[in-house]
Amino acid sequence: MMDYPLGKIYAFDFDGTLTTRDTLIEFIRYVKGTKGLLKCMGRYFPLLVAMKMGLYPNWKAKQKVFAYCFQGMPLEQFDDYCQKFARDKVHLMRSEGMKKIDELLAEGHTVIIISASINNWVEPFFKHRAGVYVIGTMIESKDGRLSGRFLTKNCYGREKVNRLLQLFPERMDYWLTAYGDSRGDYELLDFANEGHYKPFR
Repeated sequence: MMDYPLGKIYAFDFDGTLTTRDTLIEFIRYVKGTKGLLKCMGRYFPLLVAMKMGLYPNWKAKQKVFAYCFQGMPLEQFDDYCQKFARDKVHLMRSEGMKKIDELLAEGHTVIIISASINNWVEPFFKHRAGVYVIGTMIESKDGRLSGRFLTKNCYGREKVNRLLQLFPERMDYWLTAYGDSRGDYELLDFANEGHYKPFR
């Protein structure tokens, strides 16, 4: 049996895998209200359709929506919204998924959340679970305000593998188990020793 110096690492997608809904949509609704969300979706509807058809890059569409909704907002205010969002929307989390994470942490395993969503609102959902790493899309701020741009590539598809390897580069040193639910997770699931698709439904 092969020896793994770093033991077992468990990587979870967030939206759809651990949550029941897409949190970008829910976060926009939370901050801007239903009217604000509908206005944003209406403005970018053709672009979002093109994205779904593979005719427009996922990250560009997402950054345009994010910038439209949050560009210029003070980072401190944005982070406050993120903390409150996680507190008020805990019901979005799939109980079986969170139970699995708690079991793995209790056993001493490494748990990573790898998400295309923004780190700022993903991290607060796990603030009471010490030891959970969150790898997400990072956002830029200038002079204390959101620029509307991303600091990193959208953490989607192959980028999930790239970001995991930045954190744990010695691939042969650990057994990797991954959990996902969409095409944005295919590369991560294929990269893992063991992959689970839509496991908590």
